[in-house]
Amino acid sequence: MTDMMRSIIKKNVKILALLLLGLLPIAARGAEGVEWSAEAVTDAQGSGHVVITAKVAEGYHFYSFAPEGGYNSLEIKAEGNDAVTSTGSPSASMAPESHYEESQGAELSSWSEDVSFTLPFTFEEGKGYKIALRIRYQACDATACLTPRAVSLTVTGNGYEEAGENALTAGNVADSAGNDGGLTTDAAINAEWWAPVKTVTPTADQSPWAILILGFVGGLAALLTPCVWPLIPMTLSFFLKQKKGGKFNSGALTYGVAIVVIYLVLGIAITLIFGAGKLNELSTNAIFNIIFFLLLVVFAISFFGAFDIKLPQKWSNAMDSKAESTSGIISIFFMAFTLVLVSFSCTGPIIGTLLVEAASQGNILGPALGMGGFALGLAVPFTIFAFFPGMLKEMPKSGGWLNSVKVVLGFCELILSLKFLSVADMAYGWRLLDREVFISIWIVLFVMLGLYLLGKIRFSHDDKKDHVGVGRFILAIFPLAFAIYLLPGLWGAPLKACSAFVPPLETQDFNLYTHDTHYVEFSDYDEGMMYAKEHGMPVLMDFSGYGCVNCRNMEAAVFDTDQVRSMLADNFVVIKLMVDDKKELVKPMVVKANGTEYNLETVGEKWAFLQSYKFGANSQPYYIALDNEGRPLNDPVYYDNSVEKFMLWLNQGLERYDGKKK
Repeated sequence: MTDMMRSIIKKNVKILALLLLGLLPIAARGAEGVEWSAEAVTDAQGSGHVVITAKVAEGYHFYSFAPEGGYNSLEIKAEGNDAVTSTGSPSASMAPESHYEESQGAELSSWSEDVSFTLPFTFEEGKGYKIALRIRYQACDATACLTPRAVSLTVTGNGYEEAGENALTAGNVADSAGNDGGLTTDAAINAEWWAPVKTVTPTADQSPWAILILGFVGGLAALLTPCVWPLIPMTLSFFLKQKKGGKFNSGALTYGVAIVVIYLVLGIAITLIFGAGKLNELSTNAIFNIIFFLLLVVFAISFFGAFDIKLPQKWSNAMDSKAESTSGIISIFFMAFTLVLVSFSCTGPIIGTLLVEAASQGNILGPALGMGGFALGLAVPFTIFAFFPGMLKEMPKSGGWLNSVKVVLGFCELILSLKFLSVADMAYGWRLLDREVFISIWIVLFVMLGLYLLGKIRFSHDDKKDHVGVGRFILAIFPLAFAIYLLPGLWGAPLKACSAFVPPLETQDFNLYTHDTHYVEFSDYDEGMMYAKEHGMPVLMDFSGYGCVNCRNMEAAVFDTDQVRSMLADNFVVIKLMVDDKKELVKPMVVKANGTEYNLETVGEKWAFLQSYKFGANSQPYYIALDNEGRPLNDPVYYDNSVEKFMLWLNQGLERYDGKKK
């Protein structure tokens, strides 16, 4: 291997090492990191300004406003009473510092010293004004970040009187029975049940491997697109010139590595743009999921032949001319770059789909692994061709069959796009894409795909065929058979083969699929704990999420079996809590835990706080068995779809519960 390639690989290994540092567990801290205060000053008649002061604890910093502050940027919102006529935008007393953070894997701006923010406002003279401030921020030290905080402050002036109103200050909280866990709240919750407990954190599943494999398959699929296939003769011509005589070319490995490095750098750039450690928040965000849905639909329309997604022609021409005018390793690198640019028209949608899927997995290394896998899948065949240029002469010519590959990929894009729309639909409770609607659309798409493969549907760029080849006939069997498999799902069949993607059964309006056994399940922690205590039964805690693919897998593969359902029905009270439920609480909660204040506005925020505060965990699915005082009966488990292991775990918890009662 040449010195240049060693240098390139060494540099990228360092980048990957930095990204891996961002995957280290984020430790919970007792300190808030930043102490906030506010006061109002009258400038002149009818105008004034609010001074918001942030005192930063030693060793901490907090992120600036969007976009430089990353995904959890600083937000300052103001809402005045009827005397306040307008409020302006906050301005900082000093500029934030910009620096690369290894723990976050991104170039971000933040303040590490005390800073103040000025917020102008106007008010009606003769009336007392009141401005409620809501501040959201995230503070970090050199090794980890605290959970994003929300602080409420209130400023008044000009003779304002409360007149019986409830102030929105952080101090407006009541002690909930003075529990030892340090939790105080303005909501009625059972302090004993919420008290923190010690648990052994299990190992999460290896989703990065799934992303790597998905990327590799995407790279192989890209080879069969009309934009990439014609590049094979170009590769033949280039390497025949590189190697005069003989069949073996030693520059092929350099060529393959260059392709991988180019795509990998692109994946890392995407990771840094999104903001390290923040991609998991995309999984249930309505705006991002709808954007992803629309993006995949656009990609599908492109594959159907309506238009091409192309980079400027001069870019690929410039790279091609560089490859022709240089020699050695530089020319091979430019040849690889030419391959990337010229093939973008077809690989762009595949890459876009891959990055969308990687982002939704919430893994900081996802886009990098996905792009690395994609590059590997694309590079391996070209590397083999480059090693043995004579092989390329035997490859079939490009033609109409490659257009058919693009159309098939377009159908795959449409099928995948519904997943993202469904996640947003469930998290916000819109009920626009219930299970039977989702399945109906899938059935139509799979039938249309089968008909296309049989030649019954043609697009403008497809060649007219007098007969159907054996290969297309065999391929058509699979989507048509899968469409038939989906049909019973319209009446409530579990569809275990695709349960991770379709909406859960509770969204089904018409369900003929019933179980002989039913277990007691609550969606509220305190209500479930009260029921379990009254009936003398242990509790199975199930922390789940609408956007959690592995949660759906566990429900179909484990919870939907007769053994587990019978065990739960006879012996347990199940409390299933959705940590990404976007429904607003009837009354927002202001919670103080060990000196740290949390503003909880949605149902999901409340249950996410419970999981983090009580169990010190923040991943889903998360299962733990509890006694009637909220104490663990055994260690928690994450994703493991083995029914036998789950039954052994349930039996262990039940035996320990019965042992405590004796």
